[in-house]
Amino acid sequence: MTDYAFIIIIAAAVTYLLTPVVRRFALLIGAAPAPRARDVHTEPVPRIGGLAMFGGLIAGLAVAYRLTYTQQAFPSTRTIWGLVAASALLVAIGVFDDRFDMSPISKLAGQVAAGGILVWSGAYLSWLPLPGGQTLAFAPDESYVITIFLVVVTVNAVNFIDGLDGLAAGVTGIAALAYLVYSYTLANSVGIQSQSVPAIASAVLAGVCIGFLPHNFNPARIFMGDTGSMLLGLLLAYGPISSAASLDQNILTQYSMLHPINRYPTFLPLILPIAIWIIPYADLVLAVIRRTAAGKSPFSADRKHLHHRMQNLGHSHRQSVLLLYLWAALFAGGLVGLSQLHISLIWLALVTAIMVVGLLLATMPKLRPWNGATSRNGMSPDAPLPGGTALPGGTALPGGTAQQAEAGGVTPLRSE
Repeated sequence: MTDYAFIIIIAAAVTYLLTPVVRRFALLIGAAPAPRARDVHTEPVPRIGGLAMFGGLIAGLAVAYRLTYTQQAFPSTRTIWGLVAASALLVAIGVFDDRFDMSPISKLAGQVAAGGILVWSGAYLSWLPLPGGQTLAFAPDESYVITIFLVVVTVNAVNFIDGLDGLAAGVTGIAALAYLVYSYTLANSVGIQSQSVPAIASAVLAGVCIGFLPHNFNPARIFMGDTGSMLLGLLLAYGPISSAASLDQNILTQYSMLHPINRYPTFLPLILPIAIWIIPYADLVLAVIRRTAAGKSPFSADRKHLHHRMQNLGHSHRQSVLLLYLWAALFAGGLVGLSQLHISLIWLALVTAIMVVGLLLATMPKLRPWNGATSRNGMSPDAPLPGGTALPGGTALPGGTAQQAEAGGVTPLRSE
């Protein structure tokens, strides 16, 4: 695990140091557009922060390729060059889009091309694990199509949740750390070096998110833009995809027969990808359903994403982000942590249910039985006051702006 920690540190350090340089470059080229109607920030903020993340990615992969333990994980140089090429393509498209704006179709074509590059590099979903150590195999053409589809959907899912300072980087970083622990544990359980590939990708992803967050957390000094959100989406999809590509499906079946009590290698491959993708995927699915039902394009913008709904519930900018961090940790980190204990499924379900109830009470003030008191005008204490004045502690304000009481006064919030 020391090697992976070193990769995280290098990727984080390089990303952190490059971000101020990228910020100055963004200002130089004019990549700091005026806020849009759906934005919650009130001042122009530089974009293309994903360029710094790409630098952290290159540094992390370079270190991984030089370390003795992780170097053995790469079956060929095509594996690492394919990931770099796909990432570079999306970053180039993202920079152009953040500066000049591209049509959704043009960006979609680039995302499909990036998925095709991953397929060329050998990272494609050729099978899926099923309960009981069984597997579902795909024909080559089916594998390629499914892989590209997953890449495109995940890239757009991360882009959809990139609406508040630090939200996309934090949620993706939590998911990456969870998948790193899973991949590392799985490699040790089944004893195969090839499982280090998704672990390396997850370590690099976690590192770039950690390095970018100090600059991006509220109030953000720079946004990742489509440059960063598409890169994070690609790396988030790469972990599960490369895991299936590098793991012999017969190993799970044999392991299930030899170790029937230990569910870890056979239980998690099916549900962990769902857990780490659940927040961005849920936001994506809800947005598509909502927009198509209204007769609009799925790519049309609105202010009804999950993070907007959190603010509408009365949470401040930072509260909304931190609560979504907790939900991400529950789904991804909680699943990995509980599964390593090898406890009975009934206890796992009970602990999960308690955590869900606790987070629901934290997320939705109206569900709290002790929070029934109302003010003289009948409003909840957590609700914003008429006229746009925020209550102490900070709440979302009407019209897409928000304020939060901090030491020294009230500071306007910014977001992508």
